[in-house]
Amino acid sequence: MTLDNPPADPLDADPALASAVLEIEEHISAAGWDQPARLYALVDTAQLVAHEPALAASMGLDDTSELGSLTAIEQDQLSPEVELEHALESITWPPNVLGCAAVVERLVLPPDVDDAIPDDADEALEFAREHPDRQEVRIVAGATRHGSTYCALRLRAHDDDQSVVGGIDLVPGLLALLSATLVDEPAPQPQENP
Repeated sequence: MTLDNPPADPLDADPALASAVLEIEEHISAAGWDQPARLYALVDTAQLVAHEPALAASMGLDDTSELGSLTAIEQDQLSPEVELEHALESITWPPNVLGCAAVVERLVLPPDVDDAIPDDADEALEFAREHPDRQEVRIVAGATRHGSTYCALRLRAHDDDQSVVGGIDLVPGLLALLSATLVDEPAPQPQENP
């Protein structure tokens, strides 16, 4: 993976999604590095308070929670044998989930080595691990049903809150996979009788 796309204007971000992603990033960073991938459902905070008051209270949410905000609910841990990107291909969310977010740690390489990366996945991973210019990065990416996306990136080499980079399209491949989990299945069409 390379970080060769310039970030879009972060002012175009959905503030509720950006806030949720940054909150997840802050929470995850407190536990340090070398963590498994994680997946979160993003739900409307006001609806959560109204429909699940006990859960909302345990999360410190109440009727004064900001309208229009999203609350992240961590899902069961993903199987370590399955890459996050592959797991996302089989996930769909119920309609009350307004968005989702994922956390994953990856190795990134500078764009000028793209042509040297082997096509074989195992060889590419070994190439990345051995490359002297590799960087370890934690990615928190989120998407909503209405098409908003936001990412927060933290490099292990610059592991402080002031160095977290945010933007709406920093990891387009992962954002596309997250967005695809939020597409509603089409309703079955009634069949005409002959």
